[in-house]
Formats: sequence, C-alpha cells, structure tokens
Amino acid sequence: MKMLVTGGTIFVSRRIAEFFCTSGNEVFVLNRNTRAQVPGVQLIQADRHSLVPDSLSGYDFDAVIDVCAYTEEDARILSSALGKKFSGEFIFISSSAVYPETNIQPFSENQQCGANSVWGDYGTNKILCEKYFSSIFPNTYIIRPPYLYGQGNNVYREAFAFDCADFNRTFYLPENGAMKMQFFHIDDLCRFIHILLEQKPEQRIFNVGNAQSISVKEWVNLCYAAAGKTPAFKSVDTSVPQRNYFCFHKYEYALDVSRMSALMPETISLSAGLNKSYDWYKTHKDEVNRRDYFNYIDNDLKISEKSNVKA
Repeated sequence: MKMLVTGGTIFVSRRIAEFFCTSGNEVFVLNRNTRAQVPGVQLIQADRHSLVPDSLSGYDFDAVIDVCAYTEEDARILSSALGKKFSGEFIFISSSAVYPETNIQPFSENQQCGANSVWGDYGTNKILCEKYFSSIFPNTYIIRPPYLYGQGNNVYREAFAFDCADFNRTFYLPENGAMKMQFFHIDDLCRFIHILLEQKPEQRIFNVGNAQSISVKEWVNLCYAAAGKTPAFKSVDTSVPQRNYFCFHKYEYALDVSRMSALMPETISLSAGLNKSYDWYKTHKDEVNRRDYFNYIDNDLKISEKSNVKA
C-alpha cells in the first residue's frame, strides 16, 4: 500500500511508520523534519498547520493514518490538503477521553460521547475531529485507545516506575494502589490498524485495549519485575494531589473492547509488553520527557512510617 502517516518521529506515529514500512508498504510521513526519520520512509516536509488546499492531492494514497489531529482545525486543514480526490481508508487515532466519566462502564462504542472532567478540552476536541473526518471521508475508521505504552514511549509513565526500580526507591502509591487502569501495547495498535486496512469491516468505531484492567499496585509490580526488582510501597492519602508524585491521573475507567477482540483476539500481555519497554528504555533514556516527581517526593511529600503497603 501507499500510505501517509502524520508525524512519524515520536512514539505512536513513529512506531506506526516503522511497522508499515518494514511490512513492505510505501510509507510517507508528514512532519517538519526536526527529528530523525524512520529509515525507509519518504518525507513530506511541512507543518500540518500550514498546509494549503489540495497540497497533498498530487499523491495517490491508499490509506492515511492521522495520529496528530488534536482540534477540529487540525482535521479541517489535513482534509483540505488531501482534497476531494482522496477516497482511500482514513484511520484516525482518537482517545478514550471522548467518553464522559458519568457513562456506565465499561464504555462501549455506542455510548454517547461528551465532556470528561479529567481530560477537558483534549477529549472534546477529539470528538470534533472524529465528527469532521467521518463527515468528509466515508471510509473513516476511528480508534479509541486507553493508555498506550511500549517501545518509544516518550511520556514519563512506565519509565518513571523503571527509574524507581533502577534506583531502588520505595514506590509511593495513591492510597492502597487499588485504582484500575487499562493499557494497550503500541505493537498491538499497529497490528489492529493493519487488520482494519486488510479486512475493511463495516463497523467504523473501535475501542482498543487489553481486555483486562489492572490495579496501580499490580502495574508497579510488573514494572519493577521488568527491571528485575521487587518494590516496597508506601501509601499516600487523598489529601495529596496525585499528579504531584504519580504518573497517572486519579481516574479509573474501563473500555469494552469486544468489537476489537472479534477481529484480533490475542494481545500482548502487560508483563511481556513492559519487558519490551524496559529493554528499549535502558538505551533510550534521553528520549523520555521526564517530570520531577522525585523532587516532590523527596522534599515535599511527608509520609508516616505507618503507611507501608505490602508488595
């Protein structure tokens, strides 16, 4: 296939470009060329916000995978640049943030989307992107993932837990660590996009993710295990803002991924996926955008010795 991937240099878009390039496809990437490109891709150097109408219409793409639309204006500009000639498959990577937290869980694709108090404008803008692309391109597929992780993740999530393990630090848990989270490995996302392009199912919107959620404490144990360590825990009560010392929001949700599972029954286990992440992180630590959790923990977080939590 001849395909366009927006971005192509950071985490999700880069891994997608790598996946389809190494699978024998002709992959074009659209970015400003400020970072290293994936070997084998063809670069269209441009800022997507500066594209003019029909500027991409000279290319005959079989598929477009848009990872980088965050506002309706982003969607409008790219759609206009592709022009009316484009009739291929359009894959938009949206987000689980489109579901209001007040919806019944697990969230399913047929539920109404709306504002989520945790994700704010990020979620409502993704909804606008979904609607715009679907109105312009009849062959639009929308993918709504939970937390993505894996090799190349530049967000300080699993890398934070890996650092805690490598430095033999006690891990500070939000309360007792029972909050549930749902994950999806970046390689599974790539495989699922491939399935959509190959099978072209009638269903157009898909939640994706591991079928089973996992508690914070279980997740930390798996991160430490990937580094060959076992964590010691201390509990932090709700009076302390969670994002000051921990890498996820205080928000528990679950996606119904049965539609995805009907097409792709097997997913990478969280344990195996975190092992891959740790192997990558050991030699790419400078590619992660760190947050200064340790400074807050060491200087501002006052925890009683009675708050120990068993591993």
